[in-house]
Amino acid sequence: MAVEQLTDENFEKKLGDAELAVVDFHAAWCGMCVIFRRKFVELASEFPRVSFFVCDVKRAPKLRSTVDIEEVPYFGLYIEGELMDGFSTTEAGNLRERLEACFGADRMTGGKVLPIR
Repeated sequence: MAVEQLTDENFEKKLGDAELAVVDFHAAWCGMCVIFRRKFVELASEFPRVSFFVCDVKRAPKLRSTVDIEEVPYFGLYIEGELMDGFSTTEAGNLRERLEACFGADRMTGGKVLPIR
């Protein structure tokens, strides 16, 4: 699944329409955010039933204000538009574990078995 950009204008509809969603809150000036982006895109291709979004915190202040971000990159996990979990990490394994704990592995893949990494 492709990663989509969230803006102040579209975030309520996009998150509300997604059963399961993860948002990568990032900043253009953040080196770790830029480095982690490739891993985020790779995870998006592994979990077809999860909507993956990105949000530049400077360009979407209204969306940014809906979460308590202490540092970026920050990931918000949503079920049917409701924030269920939020955390900062630069480790793909940590993000994967949190996704599986919040959403459930079967629910994210539609029952497709994924290789262990």
